[in-house]
Amino acid sequence: MNHRLHLKFEQLERATERLLASAEALGTDAERAPGPGQWSATQVVHHLLFIESNILQYVQKKVHAEEALPKVGLLTRLRARVVRLLLRLPGFKYKAPRGVATLTNAGNLPTLAELRQTWAGTRRQFEQLLNEFPGRLMNRAIFPHPRSGRITIGQVMEFLLDHLLHHQQQMGRITKALRPASAAPTAA
Repeated sequence: MNHRLHLKFEQLERATERLLASAEALGTDAERAPGPGQWSATQVVHHLLFIESNILQYVQKKVHAEEALPKVGLLTRLRARVVRLLLRLPGFKYKAPRGVATLTNAGNLPTLAELRQTWAGTRRQFEQLLNEFPGRLMNRAIFPHPRSGRITIGQVMEFLLDHLLHHQQQMGRITKALRPASAAPTAA
């Protein structure tokens, strides 16, 4: 695996584990939304897994298609940086794309344990893809991000990490709303 991709993959692994631990710490409250129109912790985890799975499938298809992929232009690189910045801003909210939001809001989601197991399998597939990713495609537009445009595999990894960290902030808000006493620091 390319060294940069490996580092990004490891960061994504650590951040995912922290997010899952935050959701699991809520116990049965993980399935409860903190307010009307808001996602539960389980819905957040489902959303992140859904996005990562779809990106994985798309990139796998493109790698195996062996078609000529364009290089990423300056404008796309700038848009990708703006998206990264916006995802990192505390309290900034994006509207999930309609299809993603509808699926996440549908209810009847798997349990956190099932989501964790599915995500582990998806992540192993992602790791295998990155291990086998052709060096000649490193600077090629491999994925069409809805806001950034067509981005490279490195930018895909940055997006996945930033997206996950963005939702980690949401997980903190959910925890605070559902467990206000336990979220407050204790005075000694």
